[in-house]
Amino acid sequence: MAQKTQPHDGSVDDFINEIEDDVKRSDSLQLCRIMEDVTGEEPVMWGTSIVGFGKYHYVYESGTEGDWLLTGFSPRKKNLSIYMMDGFKNHTQLLSKLGKHKTSVSCLYISKLSDVDLGVLEKLLRASIKNIRKKYC
Repeated sequence: MAQKTQPHDGSVDDFINEIEDDVKRSDSLQLCRIMEDVTGEEPVMWGTSIVGFGKYHYVYESGTEGDWLLTGFSPRKKNLSIYMMDGFKNHTQLLSKLGKHKTSVSCLYISKLSDVDLGVLEKLLRASIKNIRKKYC
């Protein structure tokens, strides 16, 4: 089965500039700067609504394989979804210092960047990317 969400040459700037909510648009621009600095990679559109940075190739024990972003985000209606591909079990100390957030398997949900400590967010991203690069790259 082919992976649905793929990187493409769509304009990240156009995507972000089309965000109606001023705070979410501003936060998205700031996240782009942070993630570009952390990864050393340019932003790339993945699918219709994910801004991704870098990529890695994974192979699961089942034989399923594909390419995915090292990190990225999607400015959803309710919150910013930030992708931390190594999950959160190794980041409990930093998460306790982050500020207002929720998590799922590999998504960090933040309503707005002013709700969190950006220094801690940057440390979380760096640690997650380091773990993914160590495992897959």
